[in-house]
Amino acid sequence: MSLEQRARENIDRLLTAAGWLVCDADKVNIHVARGIAIREFPLKSGHGFADYLLYVNGKAAGVIEAKKVGVTLTGVETQSGKYTQGLPDGLPRWSNPLPFSYQSTGAETRFTNGLDPAPRSRSVFAFHKPELLTEWLNNPPPNTAQQSLPQYYQTGSTFLARLQQMPPFREEGLWPAQIKAIQNLEQSLRENRPRALIQMATGRHLVHLPADQVAGARRVLFLVDRGNLGDQTLKEFQQYASPYNNFKFTEEYIVQRLTSNVLDTTARACICTIQRMYAMLKGRELPEDLEEASVDKLGGLFKQPELNEYNPSIPIESFDIIVTDECHRSIYNL
Repeated sequence: MSLEQRARENIDRLLTAAGWLVCDADKVNIHVARGIAIREFPLKSGHGFADYLLYVNGKAAGVIEAKKVGVTLTGVETQSGKYTQGLPDGLPRWSNPLPFSYQSTGAETRFTNGLDPAPRSRSVFAFHKPELLTEWLNNPPPNTAQQSLPQYYQTGSTFLARLQQMPPFREEGLWPAQIKAIQNLEQSLRENRPRALIQMATGRHLVHLPADQVAGARRVLFLVDRGNLGDQTLKEFQQYASPYNNFKFTEEYIVQRLTSNVLDTTARACICTIQRMYAMLKGRELPEDLEEASVDKLGGLFKQPELNEYNPSIPIESFDIIVTDECHRSIYNL
């Protein structure tokens, strides 16, 4: 099997796991499923073939440019961008150019969201589910009264777009170092930087992200490396009163302290140990007592970790933000 064929097989597998129906161009029925991935779709003259054309709810929404393993994907975004503009006239589409494009080797995948301000590709673990692309495309949701919409729908169609409109946060009760950290973190988020490191003696009351009213974050994951730190984090959330409306955090948002492998899809914030999240991604049960063990004492679990594979029950869109507490102790060089 050639490297190209192996890449296509891996891409087919990832798409299927994420809920896409993969088929050939001569056997397609775009209405048989919400998400259809059509192989080798012929584009209009001068645009060649799309390795995969993605249909969502009966309309073209994006493309996937497939490359063999080893190809540097950061140079492929321009090529896939060309394909988003090559759909033959008369075919149903969400927009022109198509809003979404992926570049993938089956082992590595990058994604460009054309709905973002200043779109650019970023690394993703796998493909998004068709349901999420539908949510982005139907923003705000159809048949919804304007007065009943959350405020964040007025500030952008994607999470990154809404981050550009974050209001000034209230500084009462914060130390100068905390104020500076929050300001720098929000600036980093606005600039679409996927990772940020905060180093300070105390981070209490650090995150002032009115997720529901402003940015529309669907879910935030707070990772700790000990079970007792998860309990402590939950207590902090329960005691923290928002300076915007004086509600306790847990009165305003559903917070889940994960003590089993079942993710509450209604929760807006989840507190979990690294040990349990790793087990969840691997589809394994984890006794609660192992959550108190240091990650470097778990029999090589993190020193020589197995590669994580896509778990359909925890798709890549499960969390918009992940906060790793004590990251210098838990995951540095691991």
